[in-house]
Amino acid sequence: MEFIRNIQANAQTLRRANKSVIILWMSGGPAAMDLWDLKPGRPTGGPFRTINTTGQGVQISEHLPRIAEQMRHLAIVRSLSTTEGDHNRGTQLMHSSYTPNPAIAFPSLGAVAAHEAPKLPGYQDISLPGYIAVGGNAGGPGFLGMNYSPFTVQNPGTPPENIRAPGSLGASGSTDLEDRVRRRQRLFYELEDQFMYGRVPHLAANMPTGTEAERAARLRERAKFSDASKAHRDIYYKGFSLVASKEGKVFDLKGENPKLMEEYGAAGMGASNFGRAAIMARRLVESGVSAVEIQLGGWDTHNQTFDAHSQRLQPTVDKAMGSLVRDLADRGMLQNTVVVWMGEFGRTPRINQNNGRDHWARCWSVVVGGGAIRGGQAFGATDQDGMDVARDRVNIGDVFATIYRGLGIDPSTQVRDAIGRPFAIAGQNGRPINTLFAGNA
Repeated sequence: MEFIRNIQANAQTLRRANKSVIILWMSGGPAAMDLWDLKPGRPTGGPFRTINTTGQGVQISEHLPRIAEQMRHLAIVRSLSTTEGDHNRGTQLMHSSYTPNPAIAFPSLGAVAAHEAPKLPGYQDISLPGYIAVGGNAGGPGFLGMNYSPFTVQNPGTPPENIRAPGSLGASGSTDLEDRVRRRQRLFYELEDQFMYGRVPHLAANMPTGTEAERAARLRERAKFSDASKAHRDIYYKGFSLVASKEGKVFDLKGENPKLMEEYGAAGMGASNFGRAAIMARRLVESGVSAVEIQLGGWDTHNQTFDAHSQRLQPTVDKAMGSLVRDLADRGMLQNTVVVWMGEFGRTPRINQNNGRDHWARCWSVVVGGGAIRGGQAFGATDQDGMDVARDRVNIGDVFATIYRGLGIDPSTQVRDAIGRPFAIAGQNGRPINTLFAGNA
């Protein structure tokens, strides 16, 4: 509870100090050329018209008017070329900047940000988990371990399902509710202990059987299991502490301005979980969380892609992303928050017989903004039909290096796996896109 009081008393300081990344994950592989890199009038172009934005000379889809207003804060990378056209492999690549390898679990962007952001100057420690996923799955911690695993909130606007107080407690007084959640917390720890020792009774150090060397080996194995269990406990302790606190309302959207909720698409007609997740992401980074990932599915549009984009996908993204960027800017938070829009790959320029687009990794777009990144521009270009990169080809390591530089994290930083091997956080040979930073135009 003391943490929450400190957060409320020092909110402005936290906004100035802690650096955060918000990942907008478009699950299924978005047809980026129908959002950010349109080809009107070409056989591959589709029916959408372009509109001008607040980025000079930058045009995007007509179905993204709110984002168009905020383009001065955002940069489109139109010349990304990747190698994975499979959903699972593309998801791993785009979360970690490394080609999937069954022998190595690479940490995701969110996990690395949670690992490195606390080392930055001015960082203030918080009791919230450093990496939180809202409304869907997110990239894992890889070899960084459970302490950097995303804490999951399945239903934005309510406490996490696995630690939420039962509904029958809703009518109780706040003190009674807090006491009951604390009892629930103690029960959780007891069950965690029983689980750990129940799973490894054969590793009990005080078992009289075996040689001294065998007993020592059992102790080492039990310690490994105990460390993993403790990391799991530590993550959920943070969630319990927040939910049990009367002042800890970060997961509760009831206090948000109703008009702002509608702008996000989080209330009123056509309210979406993605809109609620976006406003939750703002609340979390406002509280000092280093990495938040939110997810919108439905982008695997092999059939009737233009109907899906115009009626559902693009309007949902436009409300949530456009409002999020404006909200962060209005609150003075965008300078310390990098926003990233991406999915596992793009989609084919060719329109198939089902009026859809198929998987395509050769050339496509992602969007970044905030932090030290200079918005209002589009970097790179594809050819007139969107079939290949025409100028300034980049890889996913370059995108990650740009994100980390935008956060103030050295892109050449290395992290080590369990046996001490070093891995660059921006993939192999990833370099920042210098044009996206002030003074490098």
